[in-house]
Amino acid sequence: MGFLRRTRHEFRPIAEAEAYERCHGDRGGALVRVVVVERPPPRRIDAELTGELLRRAFETRLDARETS
Repeated sequence: MGFLRRTRHEFRPIAEAEAYERCHGDRGGALVRVVVVERPPPRRIDAELTGELLRRAFETRLDARETS
């Protein structure tokens, strides 16, 4: 019963373009490229903003909304 015996395959790392080609077939290598997206700088948080102020603002918004 050799067909039930499992063998371990060694996998090699593949590039993003090769992974895309394996998933979507060969659509031409020029269509696949890696795009680096720069993240915007983090927003500055006001030092005066505390958890208590956030809670109060949230309660104010809840009280101001229309009840259905």
